Amino acid sequence: MLEPSGAEAGPADTHPADAAVTDAAATDATPADAAATDAAPVAVASPARRSRRAGLLEIVETLVLTVVIFLGIQAFIAQPYKVEQLSMENTLQPEQFVLVDKLTPRWAPYERGDIVVFNPPETWANAGRVPFIKRVIGMPGDRVEIRDGKVLVNDVAIDEPYLFAENGRAEPTEPSPDGAVTWLVPHGDFFVMGDHRQASADSRAYGTIAISDVIGRAWLRYWPLDTFGVLPAPTYAELPAP
Repeated sequence: MLEPSGAEAGPADTHPADAAVTDAAATDATPADAAATDAAPVAVASPARRSRRAGLLEIVETLVLTVVIFLGIQAFIAQPYKVEQLSMENTLQPEQFVLVDKLTPRWAPYERGDIVVFNPPETWANAGRVPFIKRVIGMPGDRVEIRDGKVLVNDVAIDEPYLFAENGRAEPTEPSPDGAVTWLVPHGDFFVMGDHRQASADSRAYGTIAISDVIGRAWLRYWPLDTFGVLPAPTYAELPAP
């Protein structure tokens, strides 16, 4: 799957005493001094040079402002990610790009079925620190079970139309070898799985993930252009409303 501030310097204060000294020096100047002053050449920047400097300064200011806005958007609003794993096929394919929403989860909490990008657990040796992308299956307090190739949430088998399918038949969901088949999702955690279950390292292998490790909700696939569209969210009508 898929990181200056400066203090402004103001003009130096000019006191009346400083002005008086300057005036006095000008008053005491002799005619010879005045003549020498009148004869001295004065370098004045041409209008063209001043215009070039102003134009360059404007370009630099625009670039700096653009970078600041771009970094602010990525940090707090939305961030693009490139899919590099097979685990979300066929919902998402490798080399596709998604836009991850970081803003709305602040007031619209994550829901079951959301596709999320998150930092994998530090204990997961194969992860590195490359973000993962999976689907939320179990919410805090849920009991998740794998039974007969199906996923049960609170003893109800859920309908998963997004599962990877071969020859029109969705592949079964199996536990990890020698792994658990039942999980109770702690408060503050999610149980996540990829849509391509046989190609996904997910909560079946490393357990639930902390909600605080979630970067955001993937909501828009925008590249390639012929795949552009909002990622649909399942309803799980068979489960009672929370």
